[in-house]
Parts: sequence; structure tokens; C-alpha cells
Amino acid sequence: MAEPSARPIPVIAAVIARDGRYLVGRRPDEKRYGGLWEFPGGKVVPGESWLEAARRELGEELGMGATATGALLLSVGDEGSPYVVHFLEVHASGDPVPTEHTAVGWYTLDELAELPLAPADARFVSRLRGGR
Repeated sequence: MAEPSARPIPVIAAVIARDGRYLVGRRPDEKRYGGLWEFPGGKVVPGESWLEAARRELGEELGMGATATGALLLSVGDEGSPYVVHFLEVHASGDPVPTEHTAVGWYTLDELAELPLAPADARFVSRLRGGR
């Protein structure tokens, strides 16, 4: 459990859409939320812009390039941790080759709703689908 006085740690979650499908990856079993699906991304290094963080994380995790960022769609705290996940539209180039995730895929909103998602990602998908 995070200390109440712990400073929030920003995390970017890249929302990459192509042809009505969204890119998500399955977390390694040994990590927090292991086996659950998430939008790709990671911690933002102090002094980094959203685009710089997206470029670094997508390059490291998927071998993709981030060409631009768009709207910040949702920011949500990750319960029981100091992380605040920022779901951000990201325009990316290339095809994903997972080096961190055990699998990746492109899914419609309805398909995402059926996947076992990490808690923050499930909240985001619910919001995208018009829920609360």
C-alpha cells in the first residue's frame, strides 16, 4: 500500500487506434497485474514530455515509434500504488513486436470489454464505451 504522503508517479498509457481497433498488451505473469491486458506505456521520467515518454516506452516495449500525441482522455489513480495513469491519444508508426508483454493485439471496444484488463485500463475502456 502506498504511503498517504507519497508523491504521485505519472504513468502514460498510449491509446493507439487503427481502423477502429486499439492496441493492448498482456502483462508478464510475474509483474503487478500479471496476465491482465493494458494499454502500452510506463512511467514518465521527470522532465520528459508526454511525447518523449511515449517515444521511449513504445520503442522499448514494442519497437514502435510515437509520432505525435493527442488529447489526454482520462487520468486515474492506480489503487494501492502511487501511480496515476494518464490515458493519452498517441499516433504511432510501425508494427508492434512485444519485448515486455507476453502478447499484443488490436481489439475493438466491444472486444476490449471482454478481455481481463488491469483495473485502470478497465475503467478507461468503460469510459470509452460510454459508461462511468
